[in-house]
Amino acid sequence: MSRIGKLPISLPAKVEISVAADNTVTVKGPKGSLSQKVDPDIKVSVEDGTLTVNRPTDQKRHRAMHGLYRALINNMVVGVSEGYKREMEVIGVGFRVENQGNLVTFTIGYSHPVIFYVPSEIKVTTAMEKGQPPLIRLEGIDKELLGQVCAKMRGFRKPEPYKGKGIMFKGEQIRRKAGKTAGGKK
Repeated sequence: MSRIGKLPISLPAKVEISVAADNTVTVKGPKGSLSQKVDPDIKVSVEDGTLTVNRPTDQKRHRAMHGLYRALINNMVVGVSEGYKREMEVIGVGFRVENQGNLVTFTIGYSHPVIFYVPSEIKVTTAMEKGQPPLIRLEGIDKELLGQVCAKMRGFRKPEPYKGKGIMFKGEQIRRKAGKTAGGKK
């Protein structure tokens, strides 16, 4: 058995799960609603406030999907009940970030500002405090969408290993490299 797939998902209060005939799992909670299409071979059952995911055989394909769909459904349950938050820092001299609604404008050392529209499912706020690098806070119920938006933002200016400048997750450690040494040949 899959170590992840065999774990039951306990449903918090105020969270409802329904499984449609076409194997679409819909999760509704206080923060919103999410749905995920599950492979027809994988069986999802809800009993007494716990959800279990079962596979028909031990084929490699079934084993792979068993843990995957259990993790996706668990992420949906956590998302609609608690939500997900990510914080990113913009590190570099003169680097700035600001937002108007879901439109985020980065000034990150290019000849032009980088403008990015965050999907409406995600709430974005920016903060620029004196002595601290600019901060971007992202909140949403869909873990996958939140991760994709963070990866896209990080791709505008990836953290570089020499000076440590760029857009990175808060608390992320960047592996630093030594620069050139000042010394000639003998």
